[in-house]
Order: sequence, then structure tokens, then C-alpha cells
Amino acid sequence: MAEKNIVIIGAGYAGVHAAKKLAKKYKRDDSVSITLIDRHSYHTMMTELHEVAAHRVEPSAILFDLRKLFNRTKVKLVTDNVTNVDHDTKTVTTEHGEFAYDYLILGMGGEANDFGTPGVKENGFTLWSWEDAIRIRHHLEDVVKRAALEHDPEKRRAMLTFTVCGSGFTGIEMIGELIEWKYRLAKENKLDEEEIQLYVVEAASSILNMLDRKSADKAEKYLNKKGVTLLKNSPIVEVKEDAVVFKSGETLSTHTLIWTAGVKANSDTEDYGIPTARAGRLKVNEYMEAENLENVYVIGDLAYFEEEEGKPTPQIVEAAEQTGVTAAKSIIAEIDNGQKEAFEGKYHGTMVSIGARYGVANLMGLRLSGWLANLMKHLVNLYYFFGIRSGYYMFHYIMHEFFQTKDKRNIFRDTITRYGNVLWSLPLRLFVGGFWLDEAASKIWGESVWGEVTSGSAGISRLFQGLGEDSWLTGNSVNMPFEWLQTTTSSASEAVDGGAEWATPILSDMPGIFEWFMQIMLPTPEVAIFMQKVMAFIELFIGLAIVFGLFTWLASAASAGFLMMFTLSAMLGWDQIWALPASIALMNGSGRSIGLDYWAVPWLQRTLRRFWYGKEQAIYKDRE
Repeated sequence: MAEKNIVIIGAGYAGVHAAKKLAKKYKRDDSVSITLIDRHSYHTMMTELHEVAAHRVEPSAILFDLRKLFNRTKVKLVTDNVTNVDHDTKTVTTEHGEFAYDYLILGMGGEANDFGTPGVKENGFTLWSWEDAIRIRHHLEDVVKRAALEHDPEKRRAMLTFTVCGSGFTGIEMIGELIEWKYRLAKENKLDEEEIQLYVVEAASSILNMLDRKSADKAEKYLNKKGVTLLKNSPIVEVKEDAVVFKSGETLSTHTLIWTAGVKANSDTEDYGIPTARAGRLKVNEYMEAENLENVYVIGDLAYFEEEEGKPTPQIVEAAEQTGVTAAKSIIAEIDNGQKEAFEGKYHGTMVSIGARYGVANLMGLRLSGWLANLMKHLVNLYYFFGIRSGYYMFHYIMHEFFQTKDKRNIFRDTITRYGNVLWSLPLRLFVGGFWLDEAASKIWGESVWGEVTSGSAGISRLFQGLGEDSWLTGNSVNMPFEWLQTTTSSASEAVDGGAEWATPILSDMPGIFEWFMQIMLPTPEVAIFMQKVMAFIELFIGLAIVFGLFTWLASAASAGFLMMFTLSAMLGWDQIWALPASIALMNGSGRSIGLDYWAVPWLQRTLRRFWYGKEQAIYKDRE
């Protein structure tokens, strides 16, 4: 029975990092129990919500199943809604159970703050959850479809006007995605792209106020270039169904208002009995321990700790991760009677993507913009997967962001995407596969017979009349390309027949390293003859696999490897070197286009995933 029960509420960035840290520390300690409670069975990559909302990636791309994140760890997963936290009895109550705790971590994050502006909840859209992103996506697709059939020009204009309120990270990243998505929206609905108008509304006199002005000005210049209208000094006082009203009394006709103007603490924590600060955030000390409570910790966007007077921890991913780790270290110190470590924020900079191909960044004083800034953001995201120890989701992130995008919504545009070039590699795939089938056939039947077969249709019958004398399968001699095995005293065939002793091969045409390699791999003529027979069938299998598109990546990799070995070891002429880069090119998943990999690879991935991780569930109930 566990002596110390640690309960974590919230599987956001902070909660996941805290759980990972604790699980690693107490991996083999049965006296410590760790339970992670969240209303969802997945962790959401919040920083990429705009990509889902504007159809750059599929909704599943930013959902990380908790079973996969905590596979083979001691963390118990519970999918449920928390209804009450009783600090006196140290009990967390959910809709379907109760959980006693010795240490409690609150990491439920924040929610959109509309500052009480009338009409935001009824007529606007927030972007603070996966569900919000899906709602925006469906709304935009629907409103454009309806606008395309609208005859009233004023109503049509209002329907095609997309407005984002707030020019922080979320707002600018959202408008950046809309810049790129409006091309597809217009094309699919037979509209002129210029009919879709984009607005950013900001109450302050400048945008991106968390960045230095030089970087923010570059972002503003890019937005202007792309036709985005920036309305600064324009606080919104009301949101109507078909318009927004500004403090000045002016209105903007729009059917789409995406509100990204502020964040406040999760309203579920209002009754948790913890003192609050600005925007409802819960006050904590330097160890992330809740004010006036023992063994209760608050992390992420929910926590309010002033690193400097009047300057609380920022509501960014790095801060969330670091507060989560600080709380975990504090609990470890409590359990192990160690020394607690005070929180010290270490932030490496800020980055804002404005669509898939442009961004601005300030990394420890280094200013980046354009393609390079977005590349750095991808690298930071990839580093995040090291933090949560998930190579599985790192791989899927790479696939979603670099190989499965459309409409050039990628820092590499369409140069490496699966949709851009797989079909066009089909002729090359057939050609390379044919090359290997030709090589295999000439070895199996012999060059004399295969020459007759390929000379015309009349020679096809020769295939059924037996193997030629120069076939690699006859076993009478060591055939090309193994002629280099001739010795200084006799021919290889005499050596095979016992007419001479096996001596050092003449390898003058090979680089020295290949001479050494071949002497190890083929120490006797018997081994050489056996290997030449095997090689003929290996080439046959490679050719068939590439032609029919079955496990094409592996077959193409084998093709490239053998071609490199054969060419450098003088066993294949340099006139055939074209097949080496061609084989490398086919490693792009070419078998999925009119090939068996279209079915085989997904089936294999699905089977292995179920074998390793088990079946995913919408609700987890891991309880002893």
C-alpha cells in the first residue's frame, strides 16, 4: 500500500512535466503513488491550436494520448471532471470517485478572458482548447460556403470578413494561418481570394507588445504586405451576431470574431480556498506551494508568482514546464527530507509564427525573421518532445509539419511533402525495380539465355528451356562479378575444383578497404559460390518489392546500399551509378502511390502500435 499519494489535476504542459519528473524519480519506489486526473484522455499541444483552426494540420495532430505519454510508467491515469477539493480531509472529488492525497498539484491552466465584454460568449469564438479550434474551423468552412451563394453584396462582405481581437501570440498566429488558408477556402468555393478580408483589432497602440519593437515592426510589415488590416487603439465594447462595436462608436460588419485578447485562471478553481491575484491566478511562493496551504502546489498558467515586483511568471510554455518541475522537486524534497529549490525562470526567448513560412523570433538577444524564425520554432517544439520523453509523437510531429501539409504550408513549401511528389516518383520506381529484375534474371538464367529472351518476343520461350551454362545457379564456377577471386597461381574455377590452393585474391581494381572487407566476407571459393547464388535472389526480391511498392523504403535502402558496395568494389560498372540516387529518391514513401504500401504500411503501423501501447480509450480509470 502506498504511503505517499501524489495527485495531479490537469494534463497540460505543467502537469505532464510534473508527472514525468515524479514518475522518473519514484519509478521503483512502491511507497509513492502518482495519479494524474484530467477531463480528457489526451494532452493538447496548445501552441499549435491555430494550425488546427485554420486547417494546416488535422485535429489529431495536436492530441497526444496520455496512455502513450505515460506508457510503462507508474502514473495512474483518470479521465474525469474534478468537482471539489477538500483541504481539510485532503480529498479530491470527481464526478465518479474520490482520491485521497498527501501532496496535491493543481495544473488546470487558464481560459479565455473576455473582460465581461457583452456578446463575446454568444457571438464570438475563443481559441483556448482543441474544441475551440474545431469550432472555428467548421464555422469558417461553413460561412465561406454560405457566402459563396449569397447574393446580397453587403451581407456577403460581412460573411467573408474574418476578425481577430488581440495582437498577442495567439492572435497573430491565428491571423497568419488565415492568410494562407484563405487561398484554399476561396478556391474550393469558387471565390476570388481577395474577397476574404482579414482584420486584427487591438486596444493598444501597437501589436505584439511582448516582443521587442524591431521584431514586432517586421511582423507588422509582413501583415500589411499580405493585406491584413490592423485596427489599433480600437477596443471592442460589444460583439453582435454580424458586427463588432468599438469604443468610438464605429462598427465593423463581420460574422467571425475570434477573441484572443486575454487569459485568466481556470474558473473551476474559484472555490478551492486559495488566495487569488490578477486574472484569478492562485498565489504561490517560490516553491510553487499555494499560499496558506501545506503540500498543495499550483503550476502553469494557474500560478501567480512574482519573479520581480509586479512581474509574475509569464503564461508561456517554458514557464509552465519550469513551474511543473519546481513543484515536483519540492515534493521530492518533502518526501526525501531534502532541501527545496526556489523557482528561477530561465526563458530562452519568444517566437511567433505568422503562417507556416514566416515568423519573427528573439532568442536570447538574437533576432530572427522569415523562414529561419519558423525553423527555430520547429526545433523548439521538437526539443519539447525530449522533455516529455515521447519519440512516438516527435515522429508524428515531423510527419504532420513537414511531410503531410498542403498548399505550400510548410517552411520547405511542397518540396518534401508526401502530397507533392510521391505520385511523380512512380515511373522512377518502376525503372529502378526493372533494373534489379534485369540484373537478377541475367544471373539466374545466365547472360546468354537472358540475352536471347530480351532480344525479341520470339525468345521468351527460351525461359522455359533451362538455365544457361553461365547461370550463377549452376555452381560450376565463380562467375562475374566474382572473377576477382582468381588467384595468382590458377583460375578460380580450378581453385573450386581443388586444382590449386586458395590464395590471396587479386583486388587491384578495388579501394583498399573493400579488399579487406571482401577477404573477410568471402574467405573461400565455396563461400563465394554460395553468396553469388544468394545474391541473385536478393536482387530478384529487391526488384519485385520496388515494382509492386511493398516495403519500398526498406527495399530502396537495400538497393542504395548494394549499389554503393558493388560500384566501389568494382563489381558493377560506373555507368550504372544512376540507380544509386534514384534508389535514395524512392525512400520518400513512393510505394504508397499505386503500390502495396498503401495498405501494408498503415496496417503494420496499426498492428505494432496496438501491440506496444494497447488499445486507446476515451476514458481511463486506473485505480487500485
